[in-house]
Amino acid sequence: MNFLFVHQNFPGQYVHLLRSLLADNLARPGTHEIVFMTEPNQNYMDGVRKVTYSRPPPAPKALAPAAWEFESAALRAQAGYQGAQQIKALGFKPDIIIGHHGWGEMLNLCDVFPGVPILGYFEFYYRIYNSDVNFDPEFQMDEPRFGAVRAKNTINLLAVALEQWGQTPTHWQYATYPGWAKDKIRIIEEGVNLEQCAPEPALRKKKITVGPLTVTPKQKLLTFVSRNLEPYRGFHTLMRALPKILDECPNLVVSIVGGDEVSYGAPPPNGGSWKNVFLKEVEGRIDLSRVHFMGKVKYQDHLTLLKRSDAHIYLSYPFVASWSLREALACGCVIIGADSTTVTEFIKDGVNGLITPTLDSNKLADNALRVLGDSTLSAKLRLGAREYAEKHLSMENYLHRYRAYIEEIVGQPLIKALPGTPAKKSRSQARA
Repeated sequence: MNFLFVHQNFPGQYVHLLRSLLADNLARPGTHEIVFMTEPNQNYMDGVRKVTYSRPPPAPKALAPAAWEFESAALRAQAGYQGAQQIKALGFKPDIIIGHHGWGEMLNLCDVFPGVPILGYFEFYYRIYNSDVNFDPEFQMDEPRFGAVRAKNTINLLAVALEQWGQTPTHWQYATYPGWAKDKIRIIEEGVNLEQCAPEPALRKKKITVGPLTVTPKQKLLTFVSRNLEPYRGFHTLMRALPKILDECPNLVVSIVGGDEVSYGAPPPNGGSWKNVFLKEVEGRIDLSRVHFMGKVKYQDHLTLLKRSDAHIYLSYPFVASWSLREALACGCVIIGADSTTVTEFIKDGVNGLITPTLDSNKLADNALRVLGDSTLSAKLRLGAREYAEKHLSMENYLHRYRAYIEEIVGQPLIKALPGTPAKKSRSQARA
């Protein structure tokens, strides 16, 4: 089968599906031809032809705020169209196009490859209420900006109007879409590598060092992970909880992983980083020798911290769930999770974690101290987290569902029977 993947940052979340398709080629050479269209980067996968398009220039800032994001998407749509024309000129015709609709590259591919099915990733439908915007009373959005939020759905609306196929990874993300759009979108829960992301109790019996942080067997480790440190992921709630947690747990060290940029929401109104804003707020009330801001770490260091963690904080506005939440569950972390719908889809209070009010730093401190001081409860929650991951987050099951959806769309098995042999069901069909 011929695949064209599209994502502005190769390989994006398609790395596991790509590995599955490449395994087909190892088992039976020539089964698939895989082309991936992306912006230039240094990533590489043997067996995948990476085709780059030029990064489009930024949209003019003079545009109205509601039009700026669509202008950026239109520029990317044109770049994607030109890249696809080059692919077509090389004689490649995909049987299916798979990609992320978030930035606009896929909007005009139906003109280059008419009749070729498109399976798009629908990540999130923006709303003014009952979602991320205006969730936090401390950071309310001014009404004149509401139109710009609604306009962020322009790409979503054009993508749905292509009358193609879609997928999204959680029930919450699916629920954000209007009812009339849902019949085009299927929920395919993402999995994690349960062998790589697995509990490692021996780590708590020896001294480990990751970057500036060292933790001994006699110490407790509290962990927090976010792509960037900002209110959307509850960084302010964590920082405000730390004085009490550190005071009442003197053998505790804290690992905070994340960058100083803004992934979601707005930057601080007076400039700088959210890290510095909230560090200043708790200045003089926390022992900074015990709090380690790790920045962005290597993946193996990230997993080491999760596996060693005695309490893992995962807070979020109602928004897209992080991969780190799934990884923390698979690693058997004692998770203290926000009561937002993003998190409660994964965490059941007292079963595979504790649920805490997203914006209440006092309750967060109490819950953190509770698990840090109760080894019986911690053991129960660790076991529950891993059991949940094994039941719901299996990479094998995720790929099975994804491959079955591709077969349904294209109308043929991913691996065809060899000539002269009895027809066999594909791996996906055999488990359907």
